[in-house]
Amino acid sequence: MQPPRTQTPRTLTPRPIDLSAPETPIVDPIASARGLTKTYGSGPTAVYALRGVDVDLERARMTAIMGPSGSGKSTLMHCLAGLDSPTSGSVMVDGEEISRMNQRQLTVLRRTRIGFVFQAYNLVPTLTAAENITLPLDIARRPVDTERFDTVVNALGLADRLTHRPTELSGGQQQRVACARALVANPSIVFADEPTGNLDSRSAGEVLDFLRRSVDELGQSLVIVTHDPRSASYAHRVLFLADGELVGELTDPSEAEILETLAELGSARERVFL
Repeated sequence: MQPPRTQTPRTLTPRPIDLSAPETPIVDPIASARGLTKTYGSGPTAVYALRGVDVDLERARMTAIMGPSGSGKSTLMHCLAGLDSPTSGSVMVDGEEISRMNQRQLTVLRRTRIGFVFQAYNLVPTLTAAENITLPLDIARRPVDTERFDTVVNALGLADRLTHRPTELSGGQQQRVACARALVANPSIVFADEPTGNLDSRSAGEVLDFLRRSVDELGQSLVIVTHDPRSASYAHRVLFLADGELVGELTDPSEAEILETLAELGSARERVFL
């Protein structure tokens, strides 16, 4: 098993794909990682999920992270969001180094400054939609900003569903409630892990439309982990991981360009192992 190694991200442009151009520096990133590694186990059975990742995520932009199964994309998100601790390296979120925080500090950070949207809606079945949306604020004993609450709820088309419990909502409506819950506290950054994985194409489009509008209209910083080129095409920037390394990126890509890039990366990976 090879030890962790650091690799400088390279920029992928769709036609032709160019892996040699340097990444454009990002000023005032909302989140960043330097020399980030994550190792599970030790010795000959060790698994290197992240191998020295250096990355900056843009403020008030939507960033998608893509890669094959086992590439490290979910591990990267978990380390950036304070859900998992890196083996080495540093993570900064909105000017604070979270990789040195203890669990109590991380809990406060996640409650107040980070929003989450997951593939599983994770709604409390006994609570109404409105109660689910405000739950993180209630737990943190923070007042609800009624103006922002109304803005988010109206933008998601949930105004007539606030008294309904999750079992009375469709899958798309439940995921929109989960999105509202992540956004209503006005977090510094929102992380979404396969947020449309359980939705049909129409509901997925509605959720993705709103997530992109939350960036363009509300100034939200958003990171989405996905295997779906359609979902990634909503992002301003798409990062590609392979074998725990950041291997390329695209800016404002189309779905076709993402598919082409994934095919090129797949071919390159096959050549390595031939």
